[in-house]
Amino acid sequence: MYKRLLFLFSILSSFSILHAGGFQVNAQGQKQLGMGHTGTGLCLDASSIFFNPGAMGFLDKKFMISGGTTLLFPRSVYLEPAPGIYTETMVHHVGTPFNLYANWNSEKVSSLSVGVGVYTPFGSRAQWPDDWKGQFLIREIDLQTIFIQPTVAWQLNEHIGLGAGFVYATGSFDLRKGIPVQNSSMDYGEAKLHGAASGMGYNAGIYFKANENWSAGISYRSTVNVEVKNGSADFTVPTSLANYFPNNTFSTAIKLPSVINAGIGYSIGKWKFASDVNIIGWHTYDTLRIDFAINTGKLEDVHDARCYKDVFIARVGAQYKLNDHFEFRAGAYYDVSPVKNGYLTPETPDANRLGLTCGTSVHFGEKFSTDISLLYIEGMKRTDTNIQTGFSGTYKSRVIAPSIGVQYNF
Repeated sequence: MYKRLLFLFSILSSFSILHAGGFQVNAQGQKQLGMGHTGTGLCLDASSIFFNPGAMGFLDKKFMISGGTTLLFPRSVYLEPAPGIYTETMVHHVGTPFNLYANWNSEKVSSLSVGVGVYTPFGSRAQWPDDWKGQFLIREIDLQTIFIQPTVAWQLNEHIGLGAGFVYATGSFDLRKGIPVQNSSMDYGEAKLHGAASGMGYNAGIYFKANENWSAGISYRSTVNVEVKNGSADFTVPTSLANYFPNNTFSTAIKLPSVINAGIGYSIGKWKFASDVNIIGWHTYDTLRIDFAINTGKLEDVHDARCYKDVFIARVGAQYKLNDHFEFRAGAYYDVSPVKNGYLTPETPDANRLGLTCGTSVHFGEKFSTDISLLYIEGMKRTDTNIQTGFSGTYKSRVIAPSIGVQYNF
């Protein structure tokens, strides 16, 4: 039983929520979010720093700054296998991913653009009631990441732009799980995990503007090797077991997946249309390794298989410009889960997802505007039995995510 507690430290269940596919936060630009989060083949605003750095040089303003935040309202429900009737609902919470971008076009070197992006592409929170059926797998995970990306772009000519940026990633997480031992008051034990993480990577892209109607782009966001050093692992157990579960430190390294993006854009009259495909290299997440500074007969290092698979996200979107003051948008995407059968967990009750979006922009003169969007995500119902823990169940999730942003340029 105690070795089951090793699953307690499956923080890729935690870090899984940090990255793409089943755990990606698709809210890196409010305009793009309203169009199904398309943007690789478009040049809309300074958030091209994230979507395709090659498009930066085609922005028609000397200086542009944009930023926004999204409110994530997720809901997940668990149902135990038949003939059981037990159900549980994840504790309600609100996520707040944000983004901030600034772009400057040089006057001395007209083809040069520089910029910086600060955004949160990975991060989430999952909390189940402390006394629920799966408390020994998970009670709560709270994860946050921030990517900082200085970027340079070069417009080769009127048709082609190249861009690249260095990515520094920083983040933190907290994890709580129950331990199946009881004290004299019949309260179960608990383990708390906390760590700070950092890593580096890059984002590069090519943007091609064929004419006033057609544009296209390809971008590549590299893997980011996230390292945790001297994370803390604290245990609350009966005194008789304290020697087996000493307060401890650990280290681990997890490689977040690369993402290849390809997109096209088409403009005609007051309309813009876009389509993107994202290919996420989840094969980098094949094994979870955690090394503790102190091992005991009940607490060993963890080497657990995860065997994630590469997946894709298909996106479409459209924008209609009513006049100089209002623009309207809509879009949709289909997101394939990287979690194979046999590896589903309540930390990450992931499934294929359908996302529907809409949005609008309001322009207050030539320099200032605000963007509003709404994202609805419907996760497919999924039933699975985890091959490591034997925990079975059916999960159903959905998310509602309103978003607001502002833009200033001159």
